[in-house]
Amino acid sequence: MRMIDPHAHMFSRTTDDYENMAVAGIECVVEPAFWLGLNRRYAETFFDYFNHITTFEPQRAAKRGIKHYCTIGCNPKETEDLKLFQDVLAGMPEYLDRDSAIGIGEIGLNDMTPNEETALIMQLELAKKRGCPVLIHSPHNNKLEGTLRILDILKEAGNDPELVDVDHCTEETIKHVKDRGYWSGITMYPRTKCTPQRARDMLERFGTDRMLINSSCDWEWSDPLAVPKCVRLMLMTGFSREEASRVAFENPRRFLSASPKFKLA
Repeated sequence: MRMIDPHAHMFSRTTDDYENMAVAGIECVVEPAFWLGLNRRYAETFFDYFNHITTFEPQRAAKRGIKHYCTIGCNPKETEDLKLFQDVLAGMPEYLDRDSAIGIGEIGLNDMTPNEETALIMQLELAKKRGCPVLIHSPHNNKLEGTLRILDILKEAGNDPELVDVDHCTEETIKHVKDRGYWSGITMYPRTKCTPQRARDMLERFGTDRMLINSSCDWEWSDPLAVPKCVRLMLMTGFSREEASRVAFENPRRFLSASPKFKLA
């Protein structure tokens, strides 16, 4: 079965991970710009990172038969320093113009501070001007409150729901996201988000329409094979091949194809 992982931080993964993903059937990954573990102090450090994920990672993935795209953005964990954020924002268009950059992300809220909201609104405005997909990070704590606030900000900003994936959804937030017309992302990050089993159960409860599954694999306990493992579990427990393909390939392809740069063989 063809699969896409629409949220994988390959900057932090080994070449063997690319090999294993390809063998398991993943033919495309999308790497959202993310927090590297420590807050960066200079805009140029962000730009070096953006340069890496728009040049080196696509080459490394291609050697293993995987298409690599990315999204460019400033994670909410690094938006408290608004002056630094504004410097980063001013430099983002250069990287968004590159062939492998198909949208803006991951952006959103973490601690739900006024500065985080300001940065989110400014990046949503840039996404609206460019007409590109957006990947939203919903907070780990106060998940429902944070997600509802994000949905209100999205409505106020006027971004097209077809172009927005609200990621890290849980049982308490999926219905709110779907009811407002956005894509719902389920992140299978086993210790702090959910397991493939829990993702499978959410898909049974809420259906497969407008649903995406991803690994969000990075340096911490995470699994770059979470998507194929969830697909296998779905097929073994009553889901049809069509339903599994919908969440693992057809839905992410439809969402990502909002960018004219996104192309698969």
